[in-house]
Amino acid sequence: MRILYQILVVLFMMLQGAAGQPIFPGPYNPCVAQNGRCFPGICHWPYYWVGTCRNGFSCCRRGWRS
Repeated sequence: MRILYQILVVLFMMLQGAAGQPIFPGPYNPCVAQNGRCFPGICHWPYYWVGTCRNGFSCCRRGWRS
């Protein structure tokens, strides 16, 4: 009976660290991390080019004055 309490404590400690974490995290998107969006072709005003997306599109971010 005493080991049951120890197992519950260990289980609680393991699950406590996982609280708030998504079960299936989405893929990391560096364009979204830079507050950008993926557009086919080139970036048009008011957006400017900040990189390339994984699918080959242009990663564009809105200008700071717009």
